[in-house]
Amino acid sequence: MNELNSVILTIPGISYTLGSIILSEIGNIDKFASPTKLLAFEGLDPSVKQSGNFNATIIKMSKRGSKLLRYAMLRASGLIIWNSETYNAYYNRKLAQGKTHNNVVCHVAHKLTRVIFHMLKENIEFKEQLEN
Repeated sequence: MNELNSVILTIPGISYTLGSIILSEIGNIDKFASPTKLLAFEGLDPSVKQSGNFNATIIKMSKRGSKLLRYAMLRASGLIIWNSETYNAYYNRKLAQGKTHNNVVCHVAHKLTRVIFHMLKENIEFKEQLEN
């Protein structure tokens, strides 16, 4: 990780261990065309349950991708909630909407995945963006 000098270490809560797991599982970020494809690789995308005109209202995550990457992203999401004011505010806002803790952590993982995708593509460091 010292030799890579990756921008992923600028994210609050992500240390050498989680950073190395995430980077090793993602590999080359250029093989993903969009954050949605990275989410699908992680297995954090929603599964589709439908038949004819029926669309299910209770939808679970697909869990079809890399188990280790999914674990690392959910773990990093739990840590960034407490180490970043932006993500903490997002977490509390989702809790106030009536969502459960685990559901909100998955929402944070989705947001964090999109941020990591753009950080690795553009090679830019993490910047705290407080919403007013």
